[in-house]
Amino acid sequence: MIEIEIYEEKDGRISAFSVHGHSGTAPKGRDIVCAGVSTLAQTALLGLGRHLHRELDYNIDPSGDLHMTLREAPDDFTEAILRTMRMGFEEIERAYPNAVRTRILNGTSGR
Repeated sequence: MIEIEIYEEKDGRISAFSVHGHSGTAPKGRDIVCAGVSTLAQTALLGLGRHLHRELDYNIDPSGDLHMTLREAPDDFTEAILRTMRMGFEEIERAYPNAVRTRILNGTSGR
């Protein structure tokens, strides 16, 4: 199962997220669920870093697990990217409830 944790600040803005595991719906490299989740997470990283030029800490380890934390407080622009990513994760979870679980946690993770 893919486990996604999204960390929200007191004001409800997203400040960090983590993606762990694999869905197990198909062999590694052919898994549409894993591909969808990975694409959303990595596109959010690109949008935050390359488009918005925000400073962030992130790690993508060889197993595919990904963790990202904003270095500064979230703003309207980071929220647009991260909220869109969250909506995408939630849609995949609705379509594949036995393969993806999204949890929303209060507080920051690493900032």
